[in-house]
Amino acid sequence: MSPIAPLRAQAEAEAARFPALLARAEHLAGTVLLGEHGRRRSGMGDDFWQYRPVQAGDELRHIDWRRSAKSDGQFLRQREWQIAQSVTLWVDGAASMRFSSDDALPEKSDRARLLALAMAILLNRGGERVGLSGANLPPRRGEAQVERISMALMHEDSADYGAPETTGMLSHGRGVFLSDFLGELDPVKEALTSAADRGVRGALYQILDPAEESFPYRGRTIFESVGGTLAHETLKASELRDRYLARLATRKDELQALCTATGWQYGLHHTSQSAQSAVLWLYNAIDGEHHR
Repeated sequence: MSPIAPLRAQAEAEAARFPALLARAEHLAGTVLLGEHGRRRSGMGDDFWQYRPVQAGDELRHIDWRRSAKSDGQFLRQREWQIAQSVTLWVDGAASMRFSSDDALPEKSDRARLLALAMAILLNRGGERVGLSGANLPPRRGEAQVERISMALMHEDSADYGAPETTGMLSHGRGVFLSDFLGELDPVKEALTSAADRGVRGALYQILDPAEESFPYRGRTIFESVGGTLAHETLKASELRDRYLARLATRKDELQALCTATGWQYGLHHTSQSAQSAVLWLYNAIDGEHHR
């Protein structure tokens, strides 16, 4: 057999997953009822957004006298903010993300890819520029960019745990990190600090399997990393539960503290939860709204 054959088979298998992921992401994006201009903000622009009552400090030249004449109050005519935002996504493709405790649940990597691609679709529809960090895909607009991101998301890393990358992030843009964040903490700290130093704000979204939260294991158990480089056998798994849960709680607190210090938002998602609610949280989080 030619040495190229296994590589070609792998490439064909990955390519076969591409249309399915894109279709699922399109469907997910379609269920998020954000309208044609989902990320509307008042500001400079030409398109009408809404009227609002005059407030202290408003300039008279901004008052819409025709609308005000129809009522007892005075109103301003607000226009929609039309400056495109640049949003860069990073999706952990390491081995730890390929874990699922139940056949009925998606792997963490599958959920992370789905959320990232749905975000890319929504952002593109909203006129934003979107890119993928670490994949030589700086933020751009257009359907072709969404397809490039889709293909790049098929890549998997052989490392046990991933580290966020900030390459391609534009100054004063927005960023989204999707991972289980169960590896070393220092790379996460470095990435957030690097992004914050460039004025990048965004959301760090931790994706966990329900079993990683509840630790339901009892009796003799062999714990092995998905990448196969780490293994631990115990006869009384239940005795590890309290220590494990304490370390997980500490990790969450550390991630929250890092986000607070760098102006990012921390969110937590379980693969048993709704993907739609996750997309809504992310979509609002990169606009600076605090939803937990």
